[in-house]
Amino acid sequence: MGVVFGDIGTSPLYSMQTVFSIHGGAVRATSEDVLGVISMVIWSLLLIVTLAYIGFIMRADNHGEGGILSLAALIRHKLGKTSHRAGAAVVLAIIGASLFYGDSLITPAISVMSAIEGIEVVDPGFAEYIVPLSALILTGLFVAQRWGTGKIGKAFGPVMVVWFLVLLVLGVPKVVENPSVLRALSPTYAIAFALDRPFIAFVALGAVVLAVTGVEALYADMGHFGRRPIMLGWLYLVLPALAVNYLGQGAMILDNPSTITNPFFNLAPQWARIPLVALAACATIIASQAVISGAFSVSRQATRSSLLPRLRVVQTSREQGGQIYMPTVNILLFLGVLTLVLVFRSSGNLAAAYGLSVTGTLLLELSLFLLLAQAVWKWPFAKVAALAVFVGGLEILLFGANAVKVLSGGWLPLLIAACFVVVMMTWKRGSRIMWGRRASMEGPIEAFAEQLAQSTVQRVAGLAVYPHGNPATVPLALRRNLESNHVLHENCVVITMKNIGVPHVRADQRITVTHLGEPGNGIVRILCKVGFNDSQDVPQALRLATMEYPELGFDPSEAMYMLSVFRIEPGQDSCMPRPQKTLFRFLEKFSANRTQALHLPPERTTVMGAQAEL
Repeated sequence: MGVVFGDIGTSPLYSMQTVFSIHGGAVRATSEDVLGVISMVIWSLLLIVTLAYIGFIMRADNHGEGGILSLAALIRHKLGKTSHRAGAAVVLAIIGASLFYGDSLITPAISVMSAIEGIEVVDPGFAEYIVPLSALILTGLFVAQRWGTGKIGKAFGPVMVVWFLVLLVLGVPKVVENPSVLRALSPTYAIAFALDRPFIAFVALGAVVLAVTGVEALYADMGHFGRRPIMLGWLYLVLPALAVNYLGQGAMILDNPSTITNPFFNLAPQWARIPLVALAACATIIASQAVISGAFSVSRQATRSSLLPRLRVVQTSREQGGQIYMPTVNILLFLGVLTLVLVFRSSGNLAAAYGLSVTGTLLLELSLFLLLAQAVWKWPFAKVAALAVFVGGLEILLFGANAVKVLSGGWLPLLIAACFVVVMMTWKRGSRIMWGRRASMEGPIEAFAEQLAQSTVQRVAGLAVYPHGNPATVPLALRRNLESNHVLHENCVVITMKNIGVPHVRADQRITVTHLGEPGNGIVRILCKVGFNDSQDVPQALRLATMEYPELGFDPSEAMYMLSVFRIEPGQDSCMPRPQKTLFRFLEKFSANRTQALHLPPERTTVMGAQAEL
C-alpha cells in the first residue's frame, strides 16, 4: 500500500482541481463536462492501469524484476546483444529512465504542495505559508533518507490503508446525495464529451493524466512484492477507493460548482479539514518517498548497465537488498525538488510540467512490451494490434494533450530528460572507449599466467586479492606490482563481481573458482555472481569461496587487497567530440570510492594502476 500505491493514491488531491483550472477554465462545471471528465478518469484507470499494466505488462518480469531498464535487459537477453531491435530497446529504455528522473523531481514537489494547499481552504490567510512549509517538509524527507526506509516503512502500510478508506468515506456521501454521477461509469459520456467539444476534451486529457501518475511504480516495484499482491491490492482496495472518490468529487461539483477551486478538500466537512490536511501530508510524504526510492533503484540499475558512473550505494537493511541509499542521487534530487518548489510555488503551476514525463514513460514501456510480445512471445498480430490501438491510442492522446503544454511548463521534464539522456549516452560511449583501452593495457590473463609459469619471478609469503571487473584480462594492479616490485605473493586471487541481471543470487550459487596456469602455481580466479539487489562485498565473496572450496588452503582474514585504478587525463584524440570528453571526465570524478563500494578494509588495501588520455 505505501510503496507501490503511494503516488497514484494521492492523485485525487490535485487531478480534478487541475482539470477545471487548465486553459483558463475551459472545462466548465456543467453536467456534460463533469460527467465526461469523470468518465475519462475512470476509463483511464481501467484501460491503462488495470488492463495494460496489471493484465499484461507486469507479466514481463526479468527474473521477478520490473521497470523499464529491466524490460530492456530482458529483450536484449532474449534477442541477443547484436540485434538491432535489442539496441533500439536500450535506447528507448535510456529515454524512459531519463523521463523517470524528471518524474522523481516533480512528484515530491507537486504532491507535498498540493497537500499543504489544503490549509488555504480552511483559512485563505495561510496561503503565504504553503511554500515555506512545503520546503521544510521536503528538507526533512531528504535528510531522513540516510537512515533508510526500514523504520518508517512499517508505518507506510497502515497510513495508506487509512488514506484509501478515507477516500471512500469522503466520496460515498456525495455519490449517495447525487447518484446521477454514476452515469460517468459508462464510456459513452467520455466519447460524447470528446465528440461534442473535441478541443476542450483534448485539453482536459492533459490534466486527466494526473489520475494515473504513479502507474509506472506498479511495474517498477514488482521485484519487491510480486505481481499477485500488487494486483490484489489494486483490485480490492485502491481502484474502488479512487473511483468512488472521483465520483464523489464529480457529484459535489454538479451540486455546487463553486467547489471546483479545490474539489478534494471541499469533500470534507469544515471540522475535518485540518485532520485531512495532516493525513494528506503524510500520504504525500509516503508518495514522495516511493518515487525517491525508485530513483535510487533506477540509478543502481543504470550504474550496473554502464549508463552512469559507479555511485556510492549504502545498504540500509540487512534483510531487504532493495532498501538502499545513494548520497549523490539524494543530494541532486533534493536540490532539484527544492528549486521546483521555490520557482513554481503552487501545485497548479507545476501540474503543467507533470504529465509529459509520465505519459512519455507509459508510451515507451508499452512500446517495449509490444516488442517483447511480438518478437519473443510470438503473440498473434491481431492481439498486439488490439492492445496497441486501445491502450496505445489512449496513451498517445494523453501524451499529445500534454505535449501542447510544452511552453507553459511541459519543457521542464523534457529538459531534465534531455540532460540525463546526454549524460547516459556520453557515459556509455566514453566507458566503452576507455575500458577498451584499459583491456588492451591489461592483456589476456590466460597468456599472462602461461608466461608467468615460464619465468623465475620471486614469490613471497601472503595472500594478495585483486578485485577486477573483467575476468578475461590481467588486473592493472597485478601487472604493475610485477613490473615495479618483481615479486608475486604466494597466493594470488583475481576476483570478479559479475552482475547477471537478476534481482538476487543465492549464496550457494554465487561462487565459481578457476585455477590459472600450471597446477599449484597459486593463482586462481574467483567469479562471484550477484543480482541487482545484492551487495558487492568482496571479503564476503572470498569467505564464501573458501567455505565452498576448502582446497584453496588460504585464510581470508590475512588477505591484502590490491585495487586497480585507471586515471583518465585530457588528451587530443578525436574519438569523441570535445564537449562529450569534458563531460565524461567530469562524470568520472563522481565515481564512488571502490574501497567502500567493494567493502574492502582500508588498512589492508593498496591502490595501483595506470592512466590513459581522452
